[in-house]
Amino acid sequence: VQLQASGGGLVQAGDSLRLSCAASGRTFSRDLMGWFRQAPGKEREFVAAISRTGGSTYYSDSVKGRFTISRDNAKNAVYLQMNSLKLEDTAVYFCAADPNAILYSGLSYSSRQQNYDYWGQGTQVTVSS
Repeated sequence: VQLQASGGGLVQAGDSLRLSCAASGRTFSRDLMGWFRQAPGKEREFVAAISRTGGSTYYSDSVKGRFTISRDNAKNAVYLQMNSLKLEDTAVYFCAADPNAILYSGLSYSSRQQNYDYWGQGTQVTVSS
């Protein structure tokens, strides 16, 4: 079972990036999928999550309105479109899967790292001025 995050890179403030997370080894179509990030010297934090149907999405306040999470269950993949990137978005971004979440899990549940059973290896996003 593997989650592979990709799409990171070095960009300038104000630019956009699209991260992808490809899942293999099992179907994640019924999982709550989330993105988290860890900046240097900081703890890993919640970024966004999406319900199994894609009908509910949740965002941290720091990215709301700039980032969009989406998924393609046919491809067993989840995406994070990041627009208007800021210096403080610099971090390693991780995708994660929670197979136990209910359909409408809510922000409080979806943002808790301990609920996610599967984690990808992370992709580096660096935003420069």
